[in-house]
Amino acid sequence: QLHVAESGGGLVQPGGSLRLSCTASEFTSNYDTIGWFRQAPGKEREGVSCISIADGRTVYTDSVKGRFIITRDNVKNTVDLQMISLKPEDTAVYYCAASRMSIVQLMFGPGVFEASNYDIWGQGAQVTVST
Repeated sequence: QLHVAESGGGLVQPGGSLRLSCTASEFTSNYDTIGWFRQAPGKEREGVSCISIADGRTVYTDSVKGRFIITRDNVKNTVDLQMISLKPEDTAVYYCAASRMSIVQLMFGPGVFEASNYDIWGQGAQVTVST
């Protein structure tokens, strides 16, 4: 079964940058979409960005557009989330997750950031943006 694990979290000052990596045990045709979600204390989990393993199509939530970039490496089986111009409100535990559904299926179905349609989840990585 597919496993995913996050790395790269940490503490950064406002305006700083961090790069998160999601390493999958394998990229298979059974899972087409990798998403990044985050959960801040006292708040619900929210979708941040996702990418198609097959064609690299990407989606971002509005609050991170222009600041976060998601990329994939199909040789290394990794999906990275490059975050710049970080804000205190970006503080959260960040999770990567894999879905059997394609981005198009998610878009025209339950939504790309509907967490229940992601089958495999990592343990999470803490990102703290603070002075």
